[in-house]
Amino acid sequence: MAEPAQADVRQWLSGLARNSQRWAQFTVLAGGLTGLATVTQMALLAWLVHQIVIEGQSATGLTSSFIGLIVVLLVRAAGQGMQSHFAARCSEQVRRDARRQLHRHWGDAGPVSLADASAGSLAREWLDHVEALHGYFARFLPQMFLAVIIPVVILALVFWLDWLAGIFLLLSAPLIPLFMALVGMGAEKVNQQHFEIISRLSGQFLDKIRGLTTLQLFGQTRSASDALHRRSDQYRRITMKTLKVAFLSSAVLEFFASVAIAVIAIYVGFGLLGYISYGPSADLTLFSGLLILLLAPEFFQPLRILSQHYHDRASALGAGAEILSRLNQPAGANTSKPKRPQAMPDNRISLSDVSLHYETGKPVLRNLNLSVLQGQSVALTGPSGGGKSSLLHLMAGFITPTQGVVSVFGKPPGQLPFGWLGQRGFWIQGSWADNLRLTCPEASDIAIDSALRRVGLGSVLESRAQGIHSQIAEDGQGLSGGQARRLSLARIFVADYQLILLDEPTAGLDATSEIVVLEALHKLAESGKTLVFSTHHNALLALADRTLIVNDGEVRDA
Repeated sequence: MAEPAQADVRQWLSGLARNSQRWAQFTVLAGGLTGLATVTQMALLAWLVHQIVIEGQSATGLTSSFIGLIVVLLVRAAGQGMQSHFAARCSEQVRRDARRQLHRHWGDAGPVSLADASAGSLAREWLDHVEALHGYFARFLPQMFLAVIIPVVILALVFWLDWLAGIFLLLSAPLIPLFMALVGMGAEKVNQQHFEIISRLSGQFLDKIRGLTTLQLFGQTRSASDALHRRSDQYRRITMKTLKVAFLSSAVLEFFASVAIAVIAIYVGFGLLGYISYGPSADLTLFSGLLILLLAPEFFQPLRILSQHYHDRASALGAGAEILSRLNQPAGANTSKPKRPQAMPDNRISLSDVSLHYETGKPVLRNLNLSVLQGQSVALTGPSGGGKSSLLHLMAGFITPTQGVVSVFGKPPGQLPFGWLGQRGFWIQGSWADNLRLTCPEASDIAIDSALRRVGLGSVLESRAQGIHSQIAEDGQGLSGGQARRLSLARIFVADYQLILLDEPTAGLDATSEIVVLEALHKLAESGKTLVFSTHHNALLALADRTLIVNDGEVRDA
């Protein structure tokens, strides 16, 4: 995947933020309320200490002030709670939008475009990469505003109390954003490498697990284990590098904040002792001096929190680059956008002046004009690599033609429900009924039982104690190859599609399974369904009303 520019990633993140702007604004308002409550709390504390130590007031006479302090503490706690709640809602909205974009892209791309992508990488993008956006929207973005609002309020108050102390704060404040920017330059790249490596590691690990039996048969388990070990060690090194950058940057920022606070403390201490008589120092009181000391850490606290969350920004940019790379991939076999057919009643599948070629290699189809009437059974045959599967993918809408128009019963391909049986089956971990309900969730147990018997699985069904609730694994474990293929075919009977596309439906089946599948397809053809299938099997060719030879970019009747 081509790596997008950082500016494009930031623009994409900004687009996500616009959809959750309301929650972000509430987060900033709640954070601002917390900051004001904190300033009020420090002012009350300094005033109480001044009244007790300097003015000699008793604690009993200050009961109302203590009650006010408790109220302010409750307001501060409520503000922090609301800030966390609104931040979580903002992040939830953003992550939902990001997953919608991924889901929409996967749907537009179709199974053909995603066939080369590792399932582990896709799962990592859907889960971890999207989750990595949480800290950026829930913590970093709101804190960017709070890191300006709260320090400005505190700075204005400190300048009112003592302009010399205010100058000390003002001069030290830019050091933290400066070092944040310097650290961030390296952190962004490190985090992007982190997400790239974990995606590759996830994909390789899943591929090795799926192919474990084959690796054992060919004695390649040791080399596969070594490859995973090298990838894991590479991931360990980049993770430690990420942590090193995070810890070192935090230490540097804490150091400068501590030095600035120490300078303020020295100034206030010497001013109260009378060793400094310059400027407003002579007017320092226990109240003003203590309040300045209490506010100094709070002045730096929003900036320190922002520096801690700065790595959330780096993580989001790294994860966003991976997600955007996926979203920027062409949604079909080619990047051109052919014109769509107008939606109008039609009883046929038509391809008009259709040409198809992939990014590399010669054209797969050239200037094809083809019409398949509703209710016809059409067989596609020809040498391997001639374009039979590509023609089926065009009808299914899995890919778009380089030029020309494809219409399926008057609508763009893929808009009408259709049955699909590919060369590679798809199953989920669950029961037979769960797998059949993938295409028809509302199907009853009776309908599922009937569909299984129509594809010749009645005897197998009766031999299982749990019947249609018998369990299978996602790789079809628990069924033979023929039984798994027939189970996939049963989905088409359950859903009752009008159009059925099949890619080599009898490939790899034994003689008994072939006969059962042929009988099932014959029943579909007799019921008036439109069947288009690719095959080299003579018995399956005899089932067709029309046979087309697909070879060297051309399609002609046999």
